[in-house]
Amino acid sequence: MQRFLLPLLFLALSPPAICHYSSSTSSPSSSSVSSDASEWRPARATYYAATNPRDAVGGACGYGDLVKSGYGMATVGLSETLFERGQICGACFELRCVDDLRWCIPGTSIILTATNFCAPNYGFDPDGGGHCNPPNKHFVLPIEAFEKIAIWKAGNMPVQYRRINCRKEGSMRFTVDGGGIFISVLITNVAGSGDIAAVKIKGSRTGWLPMGRNWGQNWHINADLSNQALSFEVTSSDRSTVTSYNVSPKNWNYGQTFEGKQFETP
Repeated sequence: MQRFLLPLLFLALSPPAICHYSSSTSSPSSSSVSSDASEWRPARATYYAATNPRDAVGGACGYGDLVKSGYGMATVGLSETLFERGQICGACFELRCVDDLRWCIPGTSIILTATNFCAPNYGFDPDGGGHCNPPNKHFVLPIEAFEKIAIWKAGNMPVQYRRINCRKEGSMRFTVDGGGIFISVLITNVAGSGDIAAVKIKGSRTGWLPMGRNWGQNWHINADLSNQALSFEVTSSDRSTVTSYNVSPKNWNYGQTFEGKQFETP
């Protein structure tokens, strides 16, 4: 059985964000994800198994150590068709195994957060070894997650998926990095739609300044905000906005993580 390994990126991060497995296929109670987005759609899924401890760290969304940041094994890498150049990072999906009674675990589904990218392999056809090539909708799960819905011998499995709202414990988190006037902010533990469309930052002596997406959910700006308390305005893909004022003290340092407000999830 071939085991699939995803490209991994390494960043330091800080604690919790809770996402867990579900053994239910009932509809999510939240209403902020559109009914179209929450309909079950066909896709396929494979798994990967870490070959050394570092393989559990990273991901193309920039979340760093997924266990320390609270995502654990309830994560997924998405094919190019689904990944949306990183816009989708942080979104939550529910997956269930279908159409193969030999390998599916009946009545189960799993809730996963998008944290990684499955790169296409144009040396193979989409119907051959190029599982993550366009136009395929493909999910790559840690084996620990895959085995919640199917027996590992299934390999490349037909599944159904739907977009659901993310439920997170605690507040949104802002990890500030960079140097000099370059500021990079990693935003994690985002509830609601989970993915972020726009970010603004404000120093205690400035107005609101738009940030650009650097990669994944890392956002950047060139600005001198030293010795100023930092505020953030975060807009999700469903156009909801949360403003967190003075989340850091004015003597903040690079590498620190601060907590702000959270999106409401009914």
